[in-house]
Amino acid sequence: MRTGIGIDSHRFDPGRRLLLGGVEIPYDQGLAGWSDADVLAHAIADALLGAAGLGDIGRHFPDTDEAYRDADSMQLLRVVVERVREAGFEPVHVDATVMLQRPKLAPHRDAIEASLAAVLGSVSVKATTGEGMGFVGRGEGAAALAVATIA
Repeated sequence: MRTGIGIDSHRFDPGRRLLLGGVEIPYDQGLAGWSDADVLAHAIADALLGAAGLGDIGRHFPDTDEAYRDADSMQLLRVVVERVREAGFEPVHVDATVMLQRPKLAPHRDAIEASLAAVLGSVSVKATTGEGMGFVGRGEGAAALAVATIA
């Protein structure tokens, strides 16, 4: 068994869609980034890559490569799972937390978990606010933290 940790954050951008775990969340702004800026998928990808000793998401999908501009982060996560398997490991479980002041994720949690489970298998997603503190609490952006266990 091996464990990896991943974290990601992005600022809000009114011209983008808000995607978390491959699910579009209705909101008046999305997250800025080279890809579709799905912080949850990115944190999970980094956790899996770290557990397998394969570096980080930027090494595999650099933001200097036009091929990844506006990329579907769930497709990138599928590639990460393939690479983890090619390295001789199998995802066992992912536990992740989204840090987001607004919108509330509770109404979308089941859809997010189902989307991620289709790629990962066992997954748990939680959410928290910034209690008004820091960039998350001020509503400037979102972050996610993930822990992945592989065998």
